[in-house]
Amino acid sequence: MATRTSKGASGKTPAKGSSGRSGSPSPRRAPARRAANARAKTTAQARRPVTPNQDPIGWVFTMIGKLFMGIWMLLAGGIGSAARALGQNARELDPVHRRDGLGLAVFSGAIVLAAMTWRESTGTVSAVVNAVMHGVFGSLAWLIPILLALLAWRLLRHPDQNADTGRMSIGWSALTVGVLGVVHVVHDTPYPSGGGSDGMDKVSAAGGMIGFVVSAPPASILPAFVTIPLLLILSGFGILVITATPVHRIPERLAEIKHMLFNRDLPAKPREPRKRPSRKKPDEGAEVGDHIKPYDTPVVSESQNKQGAEHSPEIVPGLADEEEAAVHRAEPPEPTPAPRKVEQLVLSPQAGPYTLPESQLLRPGSAPKPQTKANTVVVNALTSVMEQFAIDAQVIGFTRGPTVTRYEIELGPAVKVEKVTALTKNIAYAVKSADVRILSPIPGKSAIGVEIPNTDKDLVSLGDILRSQVAQADQHPMIVGLGKDVEGRTIVANLAKMPHLLIAGATGAGKSVCVNGLISSILMRATPDEVRMVLVDPKRVELSVYEGIPHLITPIITNPKKAAEALEWVVGEMDRRYDDLAASGFRHVDDFNKAVRAGKLVPPPGSERVYQPYPYLLVIVDELADLMMVAPRDVEDSIVRITQLARAAGIHLVIATQRPSVDVVTGLIKANVPSRLAFATSSLADSRVILDQPGAEKLVGQGDALFLPMGASKPMRLQNAFVSEKEINEVVAHCKAQMQVEYRDDVAAAATAKKEIDEDIGDDLDLLIQAAELIVTTQFGSTSMLQRKLRVGFAKAGRLMDLLESRNVVGPSEGSKAREVIVKPDELAGLLADLRGE
Repeated sequence: MATRTSKGASGKTPAKGSSGRSGSPSPRRAPARRAANARAKTTAQARRPVTPNQDPIGWVFTMIGKLFMGIWMLLAGGIGSAARALGQNARELDPVHRRDGLGLAVFSGAIVLAAMTWRESTGTVSAVVNAVMHGVFGSLAWLIPILLALLAWRLLRHPDQNADTGRMSIGWSALTVGVLGVVHVVHDTPYPSGGGSDGMDKVSAAGGMIGFVVSAPPASILPAFVTIPLLLILSGFGILVITATPVHRIPERLAEIKHMLFNRDLPAKPREPRKRPSRKKPDEGAEVGDHIKPYDTPVVSESQNKQGAEHSPEIVPGLADEEEAAVHRAEPPEPTPAPRKVEQLVLSPQAGPYTLPESQLLRPGSAPKPQTKANTVVVNALTSVMEQFAIDAQVIGFTRGPTVTRYEIELGPAVKVEKVTALTKNIAYAVKSADVRILSPIPGKSAIGVEIPNTDKDLVSLGDILRSQVAQADQHPMIVGLGKDVEGRTIVANLAKMPHLLIAGATGAGKSVCVNGLISSILMRATPDEVRMVLVDPKRVELSVYEGIPHLITPIITNPKKAAEALEWVVGEMDRRYDDLAASGFRHVDDFNKAVRAGKLVPPPGSERVYQPYPYLLVIVDELADLMMVAPRDVEDSIVRITQLARAAGIHLVIATQRPSVDVVTGLIKANVPSRLAFATSSLADSRVILDQPGAEKLVGQGDALFLPMGASKPMRLQNAFVSEKEINEVVAHCKAQMQVEYRDDVAAAATAKKEIDEDIGDDLDLLIQAAELIVTTQFGSTSMLQRKLRVGFAKAGRLMDLLESRNVVGPSEGSKAREVIVKPDELAGLLADLRGE
C-alpha cells in the first residue's frame, strides 16, 4: 500500500517520480504554501520575547502594557472580593431588612424619576430620561413615579407578603398596559416611523411604545370599536387581580361597595316583633313509631348553611388595618327570640305554670372573624414549604373556625398524598405551632386539610348556640348545644339519639364546662315534666350549684357508694318502664307517652293504676374514676345494663372522666356507649381509649374537642360552647323560683334502706357471702377449699376465713385441720342478712 511521504529528517524532499501520493508541489500551490510559511514564521517571531537590544522602544511599550494589566487585575480582584464579601454580608441580613432596602431604593427611584419627568428638562441626562419615559409610556409617563411610590409603600408596609406584592405588581402592569393601548387607539394608532403626521412625537403624545406594541396588531386587522373593548378587558383583568376578586364574586363585591357608599350612615331599621310560635310536645302530632327514621344521626344539621360553609372562602391576601378593625368591630346578628310555651302543664296542685328561662340570661360571644393577617401569614408559610420540597401542591382556601383554621391543600396530578403528610414537622416548624393536625383527605372533599390553631381565638358562647336557627328549629327537650366546628357551623346534638355519651379529657381541657353546658341546655329548653335528672358528683364541688332545681329526682349524690345504689335504682326504674311498655304493646316511651296524653291507654279491669307520661331521665356522672375505685363491679354492672337496654325506656347516660384508662373505661362500658366527646388528652393511649383512634393528644385544650357521634366513621373537631358561673347561677335561680324541687321517695328509701357495710369488709362483700354459703352448706371450713371453689389466691381466701371467724361463723385455726363451722344450715338466711346489713 502506498504511503504518504513527507520531508525526512535530513530536510530533503523526495525526488520527482518517486512512489507516493505527494510528488513535487504543483506550480499553482507554491504561492499559497510560501504565504503560509511566512505567516508561521512571523507568528513564531512574534511569540519570541523582545529583548532591549533588539527593539528598545517595543520593549518599553510591552512592559508598560504588562504593568497596566497587572494593576487592572489587582484592582478588579480587590473590587470583586469586596463585592462578594458585601453580598455575603447582605445575605446574612434579616430578610425584612433586605426588603426594606429594596423598598427604599424603589422609593428613591420614584423621587428621582418624578423630578426628571414632572418639570422642564434642565440638563442632558434629564432630557434623555424624559424623552425615554415619554417614548415608552407616552402621555401616561407622569403616572409611573406614582406607581413606583405605591410599590415602595407596599414593600415597606407589608414586608411579609411578597406573594401579594407580586400579584399587585402583575395587576397594575396589566391595568397600565391596557390603558396605554386604549389611549393609543384613541389617538388614531400612530406609528413610530414615517413622515407627515406620524413619527415618534405622535407616539410619545399617545400611548408610547407600550401602547403601540399592544394596540397596533389588533388595530391593523380590527376596527376601533372592537379593539378598545379588548384592551378594556385586559385592564379589567388587572383590576380583578389587584383586588383579588374572582369573576364569580364580582356581584358580591359590587354589593359591598354599594353598601359601603350608600348605607353606612343610614340608621338601622327597627326589627319587627316576632310572634312566639307555640311549642309542641316531642310526640305531639306524630304517629306511633315516627321517632325512628332512616339514616338518623344525633347531630342536628343546619337547614341553611352559612355563607362559606360548603365552599372554602377565597384567600384574600392581606388585610389592611382598617379592614381588620372593621372585622373586629362587627357585631353578631341579633338572634331570633327562642320559642316559648303557650299552654303550660300544671305539674302539681301547689305549683303554677312553669316558664322557661329567657335566652337573654346567656351572654353572647364574640363576633366571628372570616380572615385575619395571621391566616395570610400561614398561607404564605404553607406555600413556601411546598415550594422548598418541590411538591406540586397549592393552598386553595381555608375555613376559619373559632379556635382552629383548616387550610385546604390541593395536589397536582400524580402527586402522592404521603408527600404532604410526611411534612407534618416541617409544616409545624414553618407556621410556628406544635399543634398541627393533618386530615387526608377532608371528608367530602378532594383536598388535604391542615388544621392549625388560631393566634386570635373567638369566644363561642352557649347563648349563641341555643339562639341559633338550628337549635330553634327542633323543639325536642333533649337538644343540647355543643359548640361550633372548624367551618364555623353550629353543632347541636340530641341526647335522646346518642343515646349515651362518654366525655373524657385531661384536667383543664374543658370537660367540666361541657357538662355544665349540657345541664344548662336542658334547663333552658325543658320543663321538669319533660326531663328529670340524676346528678352524681364525687368531687362535691362541680355540680353543687344545681342543688335544689326542680328537674332533680334525688339530691346531688356525692358519696360513691350511694352513687352505685342510685345506679341500681335507675336499673329498677328501667325495668318498671319496660314492664309498662310490654303490657301496653309499645316499643318506645315516646309512643307510650303519646297514647297516655291522647287517653288511648286504659288500665286493666280491677286495677287502680293511673297512667302518667314518663319524663326523660338523664343520668350524669361527673367523675367515673371515683366510682370505679370504690365499687367497680357494681358500678360497671349497672352502667352496662343501663346502656344496653335503657334507650327505649327514655333513660340516657352521660359519663365524664379525666382518667380515660382501661381500668376506668372498661371494654364493656365502651362497647355500650357509642357516642364519644374527647377533649385534649395527655397521651396517645388515652386518645385510643376514648376514640379508638389517635387525634385527641393533638388538641389545644380550653374546649377544643373531637366529637364522634353514634354511626360516624370519623370525629368532627369543634370548639365547645362556654357558659360562665354567673350565667349558670342566674338560670338556676330562675328555675328554683318557678317550682320547688320534689324528690322521689323510692330513691331516698332505696338509699336509706341499706346501712353502711362494715369497713373491714369493703369490696369483698360478694366473695364473703359466697364463702359463707359454701362453708355453711357443706359444714366444712377449709381455706384451700375456698381457693379452689372461689378461684382466689391464698391471701384472699385467708382474709375471708378471718372475716368469718370474727363473726363467729367458723372457729379458730387448728393447724392443718379444717375449722369448726359454728353456724348451722338453717341459720344461713339470717347470717347473709347480717352480712348485707339488712
